[in-house]
Amino acid sequence: MVLEKINQVNDIKKLDKGELPVLAEEIRDFLLEKISISGGHLASNLGVVELTMALHLAFDLPQDKLIWDVGHQAYTHKILTGRRDGFDTLRKYGGMSGFPKRKESCCDAFDTGHSSTSISAGLGYANARDILGEDYHVVSIIGDGSLTGGMAYEALNNAAQLKSNFIIVLNDNNMSISENVGGMSTYLGELRTNEAYTGLKSGVTSTLNRIPVYGERIVKHIHKTKNGIKQLFIPGMLFEEMGITYLGPVDGHNIPQMCRAFQEAKKLEEAVIVHVITKKGKGYLPAEHSPARFHGAEPFVIETGLPKKKKTKANYTDVFSFVIKKLGETHPEVAAITAAMPDGTGLKRFAGAFPDRFFDVGIAEEHAVTFAAGLAAAGLTPVVAVYSSFLQRAYDQMLHDVCIQKLHVVFAIDRAGLVGSDGETHQGIFDLSYLSTIPNMCVMAPKNKWELSDMMKFAVSYTGPIAVRYPRGEAYDGLEEFRAPVALGKSEVLYDEEDILLLAVGSMVKTAEEVRSYLKKLGYSCSLVNARFVKPIDEEMLREMEGDHRLIVTMEENVRCGGFGMYVLQYLHEIGSSARVIQIALPDDYIEHGNVEILKKEAGIDAESIEKRILGEAIGMLSDARG
Repeated sequence: MVLEKINQVNDIKKLDKGELPVLAEEIRDFLLEKISISGGHLASNLGVVELTMALHLAFDLPQDKLIWDVGHQAYTHKILTGRRDGFDTLRKYGGMSGFPKRKESCCDAFDTGHSSTSISAGLGYANARDILGEDYHVVSIIGDGSLTGGMAYEALNNAAQLKSNFIIVLNDNNMSISENVGGMSTYLGELRTNEAYTGLKSGVTSTLNRIPVYGERIVKHIHKTKNGIKQLFIPGMLFEEMGITYLGPVDGHNIPQMCRAFQEAKKLEEAVIVHVITKKGKGYLPAEHSPARFHGAEPFVIETGLPKKKKTKANYTDVFSFVIKKLGETHPEVAAITAAMPDGTGLKRFAGAFPDRFFDVGIAEEHAVTFAAGLAAAGLTPVVAVYSSFLQRAYDQMLHDVCIQKLHVVFAIDRAGLVGSDGETHQGIFDLSYLSTIPNMCVMAPKNKWELSDMMKFAVSYTGPIAVRYPRGEAYDGLEEFRAPVALGKSEVLYDEEDILLLAVGSMVKTAEEVRSYLKKLGYSCSLVNARFVKPIDEEMLREMEGDHRLIVTMEENVRCGGFGMYVLQYLHEIGSSARVIQIALPDDYIEHGNVEILKKEAGIDAESIEKRILGEAIGMLSDARG
């Protein structure tokens, strides 16, 4: 096997040219085998096998710096830098990350996970290199989908001022996660298929070169002018008009062609874009036909592409998908917005039923939120469906454009809490903290699938900014008998006893129920309250219940700092409560990748850990009180 010759960085340079196509196929087979077992990002990685090989052939790592936008397409890069054995622990707790990590390898120049960041980071590297008088190449690899994010344009605008080499590889596969949308997609589509331009440029250059004495001189002069050959034949050549040299399009599965383009790019003392055309999912037909489904794949059967584990119950995204469509039927003013994730957020059903009220704005969360503010100001009720981790990017827009004006925008926040295998950049563990700091924002979290439905209906009928956050995975269907109407700022008392009060938010209500059952078996009296609202908190309930409970335990799947527990503790202090408070929350830290249940146990928010903490820290106090 050729793949067995790749054991450390730059081993690929030792191969014969005839071995490179074989290596590409072996890498694809290896990725299929490993990801079918562990799960992971498949389609994006299959699409960049040759591109990654060409980069490793054209550049010298770790001296040269490769910065991968998002980073979920860096599996081949990891293989070529000697981490093949790590794929047995890919995305597992304590194992290899599915994204570039500086702590994992000196060949990973920058930690990534969110989109549209690579050009900014690469430009920082390039300027630092120049200031420090060092000599290496910087390459930022960014997908066409990431160019729907405004941050990429801010960086491109800045890059045009650079007077030294900086290479931007535009990996163009007409996809972000779902099918790419917007003006940039249309522009690149026309560019990649403009054979007339490609042939005409080549023909003009060839003809001029045949002119005796002056021909070559004319060609060089044209290339040096700002309005070069490209501008003559493609109106509005976007990148060059921004001041960035453009090379391409180049076949992203032709290694020699890409290597030539990269060598040319290295010669330029300025920012240069190399436009590379790839096919997402290449080499595996199910992924080629359904790249969005194989973006983040669960373990699957290679022969069929079907998941190994059959879905038995609806997840929270399914519940949201059903409810938002129903709300669209009963509320003609409801519109839905996604940032390039109609499938992942569950909006595809709504989009099919109400295409005129559905908006996919591309990977542009900041724009999505202010766009929603405009819709709301004009009289619609926009629902922004977004992952918790990605909504962080639009904090300013929520604060300034939505909440100052008290506009009725509904935030449906998926993947809240621990999400597992994608790790630090994707854990949705900060939303309760950052949302609750914003004046006029209302924040809710459902205990089960029925309450998610009820909360969405409440949110649509509300009159101001409001967020409903719910976790990834199978929707909890317990506690069905408790379904009190949702009222602003009011919690739901599930069991009213004394001594211990468990005050849980959202997904932690299920855990609190387990903890209560255990304490009851030990003979302790224990109340359980489903908080429902993180902002505003239910102060009336706290005043009424704190006197009967010597111990209050707050439970949330959010970091401790700025979370629900801190608001409860602050209020109890203000009213002079003597109750002791234990805050069960995630540590104020970034939590790495791994199975969610393992992560909960490590963080101390699983039922067993909570039970031990209550017994170890507070039961003596309660026993003394009884004596």
